[in-house]
Amino acid sequence: MFARLFAPTLEVQAHCDLPCGVYDPAQARIEAESIKAIIAKVADNDDPDFRTRALIIKEQRAELVKHHLWVLWTDYFKPPHFEKFPQLHQLVNEATKLAGASGVKGSLDAQVADDLLAKIDEIARIFAETKKS
Repeated sequence: MFARLFAPTLEVQAHCDLPCGVYDPAQARIEAESIKAIIAKVADNDDPDFRTRALIIKEQRAELVKHHLWVLWTDYFKPPHFEKFPQLHQLVNEATKLAGASGVKGSLDAQVADDLLAKIDEIARIFAETKKS
């Protein structure tokens, strides 16, 4: 027992309390691509059952986009990232709004889906820069 108390310790650092390594904006992008594909399929289909099912899935995917972006924002990005990329707060806010009710979740506009994908791509570029340092 005393040996364990006085054993040398090893200091480990991680970006969160568990070094999982799973943070990646690609997860948000995959969901946003799915939303864009659903919008296209709904536009080409008049079956009310299909449309209802598609819209439910689109809304679920929109929630997943927001979830993945919020996880990056709250768990991955740290103060040094926000100092180096001061636009990051606004960018994540705009992207999550585009995924929300006033964006793809509440719309069938393919342009809104493209705007969301563009914001995710901007976040991905910043994310890639943070991985270099």
